[in-house]
Amino acid sequence: MKPDVVTTTPYRNVPSSTPAFRAAWWCRNAHLQTLWAALVRPRPRVATRRERLELPDGDFIDLDWAVTESRGPIVLILHGLEGSSESKYARGLLHAVVARGWRGLVMNFRGRSGSLNRLPRSYHSGETEDLAHVVAVLKAREANTPIAAVGYSLGGNALLKWLGETGDRAPVSTAIAVSVPFLLAECAWKMERGFSRIYQWDLVRRLRNTVLAKQRAMTLRIGVSDVTTLRRFRDFDEHVTAPLHGYAGADDYYARCSSRQYLRNIAVPTLIVHSRDDPFMTESTIPTPAELSPTIAFELYDRGGHVGFIAGDWPWRARYWLEERIPNYLETILPTNF
Repeated sequence: MKPDVVTTTPYRNVPSSTPAFRAAWWCRNAHLQTLWAALVRPRPRVATRRERLELPDGDFIDLDWAVTESRGPIVLILHGLEGSSESKYARGLLHAVVARGWRGLVMNFRGRSGSLNRLPRSYHSGETEDLAHVVAVLKAREANTPIAAVGYSLGGNALLKWLGETGDRAPVSTAIAVSVPFLLAECAWKMERGFSRIYQWDLVRRLRNTVLAKQRAMTLRIGVSDVTTLRRFRDFDEHVTAPLHGYAGADDYYARCSSRQYLRNIAVPTLIVHSRDDPFMTESTIPTPAELSPTIAFELYDRGGHVGFIAGDWPWRARYWLEERIPNYLETILPTNF
């Protein structure tokens, strides 16, 4: 079988010791790729220690560090919507990072570490101030330590937006973004159709539950009296995300926070891994080569689902290809000695 990579596009690739992705024969459907990674895969075991980081506005976020004796480069991981350091892809990458002799940590977005954050505001696809603060703290502690950032889905969108905002001032050595919702409005539209509505139902339900828990602890100035009536991402973003974070509405939020418009300004070496069959978005969300800066390598595959990329000969011997590709890419950038 041939790899599932699209080899005819003019996207720039980087040399890699990782074979191009080929979906497992037993897991070639986009939804199987997505659901296997999220539901069937065992959670990798990685010992972690928690650091609570106070933020300038009086709130906090929790950082979960992989336990290691290494003093090597730091790999900062950003999770997706309603994810956390407990997400299987985050745990899997932490395990791979430690195995390479690096240090890894997951930045739990506000309210995603198991504790409600203190302020009414939360996290969203375009929130970059917390990421900037975390990286600044890390650099202040160890000015000469190389830092790599890896973002999945929503975390990938925020990462790319931040890299575009900072340009050649970005204080990281390299970045990787996986399964990014480059155009938020189109992704919200896609999630209202077909089987993708199942993902929307689950994620919006979890978002509503978080709002309900916060309403028991504080007053939230949102645009709806009963959050349980919200069923679509667009409705949630119109009545909750936008008013809590200073946007005029869902359309304003989508327009200002979609990462695609920031890609041409990225100045650090960046790898983007994406699948055409991602059930969270349409093909039209994929940026064109002309929209990418020269520092971006874009790997586009026919299959892979959303944060899936499951390979392997048999279900009981599944291979999580991203945890091979990401470290192998990082090895081309991060120094072994510094």
